[in-house]
Amino acid sequence: MSQKLKFNSTHQTAFFATVRKRVEVEFKERGLSKNANHFMWFKTFFFLTVFCSLYFLILSGLFSNLVMVGLTLLLGACAAFIGFNICHDAIHGSFSANPKINKGLSYLFHLIGANPYVWNITHNVVHHTYTNIPGHDEDIEVAPGLIRLDASEQVNKLQRFQHVYAFLLYGLASLSWVVRKDYKKFFQAKIGQQKNHHPKLEYFNLFFFKLLHYFIFIGVPMLVLDLAWWQAALGFLIMHLAEGTTMGLVFQLAHVVEGTDFPVPNEQGNIEEAWAEHQLRTTANFAPSSAMASFFLGGLNRQIEHHLFPKVCHVHYPFISEIVRKTAAEFELPYIENPSFVSAIKSHYRILKKFGQEAYEVKEQKLELAN
Repeated sequence: MSQKLKFNSTHQTAFFATVRKRVEVEFKERGLSKNANHFMWFKTFFFLTVFCSLYFLILSGLFSNLVMVGLTLLLGACAAFIGFNICHDAIHGSFSANPKINKGLSYLFHLIGANPYVWNITHNVVHHTYTNIPGHDEDIEVAPGLIRLDASEQVNKLQRFQHVYAFLLYGLASLSWVVRKDYKKFFQAKIGQQKNHHPKLEYFNLFFFKLLHYFIFIGVPMLVLDLAWWQAALGFLIMHLAEGTTMGLVFQLAHVVEGTDFPVPNEQGNIEEAWAEHQLRTTANFAPSSAMASFFLGGLNRQIEHHLFPKVCHVHYPFISEIVRKTAAEFELPYIENPSFVSAIKSHYRILKKFGQEAYEVKEQKLELAN
């Protein structure tokens, strides 16, 4: 972490200059803004309406326990979709050309249990700069010691089975966010190479909005439905398991699949490629032709385009992707893509197995030879 990491500033920079120019020309020729269009505003209204409807249906108490569990699972999944579709773009500043609108919409992140200020540092600054670089990109440190996602991480016996249990642990992603991760990241000295110096207002925001989230999703159900504390806590857990599973799978399928790199800096602390090329080698798309994936996942199934153009609203990624694909081919650079959600899941499963079980077997063979 103490090593200052730099990207090669000359190698392959022509690719990014070319693709960026072509995208700019395409926007001008189409007469489009890079920000939200009418369809994006419709998605915003749709997901917020569904979320609020599910919440008040649960508070109505009109349904059986089984139906209530189903509604709670849907509420959790919808929370993830709000994060994907609205908050993600807003925090990147790509939803609107008006910073106040982006700021206001980013506060919806508090609604789903996460802190937008911390996310901006961990995701926008660190992850988008040092994608998949061990020791720098903390997004690949899902559960240190339990899930091994890069070849440089130490191997242990338990990881032999990570391709089996990892998918269950992904369900804890959202719960970890809401009760542990945001606090930990906020108070640690550095996130990646980014030193933490927080405005005083953010201390208030962290604790106030966390308490508000707990009150809305635990306190209010207890008051309205006359639930015992453990029943409300169970509902809270179910909601976040659904939210975490949805988020965890989508995030992993974008960077931890076959073909993506986990580059290690050289002795001088440099990555021997340009930043844009690095993004192509460490990022993958999935289900690019699926209208359903694009609608629900907020363009995160086209992560390559997102990483190259994070200031562009995700509704524009479909036509940008054709430009990026063709330009990458011209410069003989990779464009990693899984055709479907299922194929991406299978690829991620194989990577988990490789980094866990197979790596352990290699370690055992080396120990036998040494003895």
